[in-house]
Amino acid sequence: MAFDYDKYIRPGKLPHIWCPGCGHGIVMKGLIRAIDSLQLDTKNTAIVSGIGCASRLPGYMDCCTLHTAHGRAAAFATGVKMAKPEMNVILVGGDGDGTAIGGNHFIHACRRNIDMTYIILNNKIYGMTGGQFSPATPTGAKASTTPYGNPDPPFDIAKLAIGAGATFVARGTAYHATQIDKLIAEAIQHKGFSVVEILDDCPTTYGRRNKFKSVIEMMNHLKETSVPVKAAEKMTAEQLQGKVLTGVLYKEEKPEYTAEYAKVIERAQAK
Repeated sequence: MAFDYDKYIRPGKLPHIWCPGCGHGIVMKGLIRAIDSLQLDTKNTAIVSGIGCASRLPGYMDCCTLHTAHGRAAAFATGVKMAKPEMNVILVGGDGDGTAIGGNHFIHACRRNIDMTYIILNNKIYGMTGGQFSPATPTGAKASTTPYGNPDPPFDIAKLAIGAGATFVARGTAYHATQIDKLIAEAIQHKGFSVVEILDDCPTTYGRRNKFKSVIEMMNHLKETSVPVKAAEKMTAEQLQGKVLTGVLYKEEKPEYTAEYAKVIERAQAK
């Protein structure tokens, strides 16, 4: 029996506006399967985003949704979680929205370890606003603002999240579609700030400028450059050169922010 995605899609919102070949729809389907597998109450699940191609995702979802200002998804989501700690709060955004204009909010959400899940769709470029380079654009890659090649080194978003204090960090790819829901589900179940980076493709503003001949070539590139963490344990440094690790990269248990904040309130009220 085919999976029924329709029951999680807001009526009248399809077809979506993403370009043909964009991997964002693959990620949305993975998120839907994760929500379904955990049997989350959609009326008690908030999906929050900022601005950008990836940030359009909540508009299609029949949950509690919040489409906010550019780069401010983590700040708004923190407000939701602090007001209603019992809610499942999921953030969705792109590499530009999350780690450029939203970078400050991102690292402090990691630092606080507030119980939310941030899904970052990393397609290495600003797709919606004109194809500018982002903090995740590879060195040497072309964008509308770096037509002769990007001179900047890119962020490793997963390492940034770990360094800032996130207690669950995972990475997947749009090619490995059946892994996405499992990573997201595990992230949601984790009590603390979870980051799931999904390496994605943007055929329109990244692929064309960087001489990818087709979406298939871009997807195969995701496949060929990614290595599961368990497989990586058996590989040499030379074999891992130019590769990115996928799967659960980091996990630890630490006090969760809303619970700790509730203790502060109790102490204040006891005075």
